[in-house]
Amino acid sequence: MHTYRFERALLPQGWAHNVAVTINDQGDIATIDTDTPSSAAPLLPGCALPGVPNLHSHAHQRAMAGLAEYAGKAADSFWSWREAMYKHVNRITPDQLESIAAQLYVEMLKAGYTTVAEFQYLHHHVDGSPYPDIAEMSLRTCRAAATAGIAMTSLPVLYRFSDFDSRPALAEQLRFTNDADNYLRILSDIAQATEHDPNMSVGVAPHSLRAIDKPLLDEVLANSINDTHPIHIHIAEQTREVDACVAWSGLRPVQWLLSNYSVDDRWCLVHATHMDQPETVQLAQSGAVAGLCPTTEANLGDGIFNATVFLHHGGKFGWGSDSHISVDPVEEMRWFEYGQRLIHHARNVSSDQSRLSTGRFLFEQSVTGGAMACGRPTGRLEIGFRADLIVIDSDHPLLYGRQDDALLDSWIFSGNQNVVRDVFVGGRHVIQDGQHADAERINVDFKTVIDQLARC
Repeated sequence: MHTYRFERALLPQGWAHNVAVTINDQGDIATIDTDTPSSAAPLLPGCALPGVPNLHSHAHQRAMAGLAEYAGKAADSFWSWREAMYKHVNRITPDQLESIAAQLYVEMLKAGYTTVAEFQYLHHHVDGSPYPDIAEMSLRTCRAAATAGIAMTSLPVLYRFSDFDSRPALAEQLRFTNDADNYLRILSDIAQATEHDPNMSVGVAPHSLRAIDKPLLDEVLANSINDTHPIHIHIAEQTREVDACVAWSGLRPVQWLLSNYSVDDRWCLVHATHMDQPETVQLAQSGAVAGLCPTTEANLGDGIFNATVFLHHGGKFGWGSDSHISVDPVEEMRWFEYGQRLIHHARNVSSDQSRLSTGRFLFEQSVTGGAMACGRPTGRLEIGFRADLIVIDSDHPLLYGRQDDALLDSWIFSGNQNVVRDVFVGGRHVIQDGQHADAERINVDFKTVIDQLARC
């Protein structure tokens, strides 16, 4: 048992002061006491909050962040960016992926993310032939997470086709592709390798409707899913994708998915940018989580999520850093709210249906939705939940003098300095006073990989 005392903490019932949190040997919260005397435990200054789940990550893209910011001969778009990304990822080896992921995960921890859902699709050699261990690449990201100390929901990606109507995969997609049997082997290998680690879990990730077909997904779900497995899928990210889905099926992507599967709170629909109003309402009412990645969606020119209708109908959401053009939950929250303000010519749009401040609403909703999407007992400072928490420096000039909700509002909407000072994952103190014990070695390995990729 380890006990920590905080000046303030955001608990499910609201703000509390002089909060003592006891963590058991399994990394769960064992007790929480408020208004505790100074003798209860040494004080860790600052404000304790639930750690933020990062519900959508492509770790390999961290190595190319910022390298696609130039216009080609034709109009640049998501699809031209994808071509550049393919050229980059088809050079990455298992050793390199592990080093890239470890660097990324340390960056996530320092920013306040405590769990990552790794949507991993670099399964094989470039020619499509499997590694001796068919789950090699996903297991490397699991090892990187253990090295950094972040919790992980491993999401090996089911990818088979290049487009709707089961069109064959392109040459540059061969290392992504699997049939049902090979995919289930990957899933099983990951589950076996991580089953005794309480900071690790696994789920299923059909890449997108264009990359799978219904018989393939039906077979995988029938042979892999239980009540604890989350299911993540990219959907309706681009208008071209929506148009192609309508041409193929007569239905829009989210409409097709809701019509063909029992979408519920195990599902996370990533992006879901281009939904009409009936789809938006139905998705909100399904209980599924919208996996929003505002900085990536802005960088790729995807569009802006239909938030007001979704929130009005009780929709759940969480944040992902996706392509890692930014690794900061504050920026995701800020982009989300500011996008809505620009569309609606109004302020504090996200909190319009709540009595909370905008910052608190965005934070509480996203940690709850993110935890659901990751399928993990996290996102709350509550007995029995994982001891995944962050401590922000309330004495920092950006936050000094702010109390309770105003502290969250100032953290999210003022300045660009990192005020996360301490981070706990499963009770382990992985960031202390802004520092990670293994950051220097991990950074050296990462720089070596960047040098290697630059020479390819």
